[in-house]
Amino acid sequence: MSTILVTGATGTLGKPLTKLLRDAGHDVRAMSRRSDWWAGDLLTGAGLGQAMSGADVVVHCATAPRKGADVEAARNLISAARKAKVGHLVYISIVGVDVVPLGYYRAKHDVERQIEDSGIGWTTLRTTQFHDLVVQTLQALAKPPVMLIPKDARTQPIAVEEVAARLAELAQGEPLGRVDDMGGPEVFTLRELAEKYLAATGRQRRIVEVPLAGKTYQGFVRGGHLAPERAVGKGTFEEYLEQHVTKSAP
Repeated sequence: MSTILVTGATGTLGKPLTKLLRDAGHDVRAMSRRSDWWAGDLLTGAGLGQAMSGADVVVHCATAPRKGADVEAARNLISAARKAKVGHLVYISIVGVDVVPLGYYRAKHDVERQIEDSGIGWTTLRTTQFHDLVVQTLQALAKPPVMLIPKDARTQPIAVEEVAARLAELAQGEPLGRVDDMGGPEVFTLRELAEKYLAATGRQRRIVEVPLAGKTYQGFVRGGHLAPERAVGKGTFEEYLEQHVTKSAP
């Protein structure tokens, strides 16, 4: 069995991934800045050397929306992995990071390139948006009495448990480079998802679709972040709502 370091181990993806790898019998080092097991700070490098020492595989799930944070974190991670002679670096990315000109996506693409050029055996998996991220977005949009939705924008939500299972599989194998993307089972417009969310929560909101400007919006409208040809996910958005979202009081 392998010693596997998981960054962002306390996050939405890191938790189920860590459990799967432990259940498979691996020595898993669950690392985050607030971890009780392996504390490490990817931005300062504190604790990275100790956490990385002796690791066979690193699965990089940690991410941060702050500008430049992901790029700097990857630079420190790769440096520590080289020193520790890690044999396999697995990275979770997003479908469309090389197509949609969103700042966060560009940073993820930059990290992909760093990993490819690292000299370490690597595997990168891109997926569409997790169910919980879509719901968080809809929750924010539903706060006002009128729900303003970007016109013609679509998404393809996928179950995080399925992504965790695929990452666990990849972490236990040899480096494969860029593997096939993973997309959720269906592509929806944001309006369709908003209607499903409102029905599940019992809320009443007027939905208004608003056309936006800019290259990022156009990238989303064109579907650069979608993978309809790789709709391999099984868990549906409706199932997620049934399991995780409760109706509001009248």
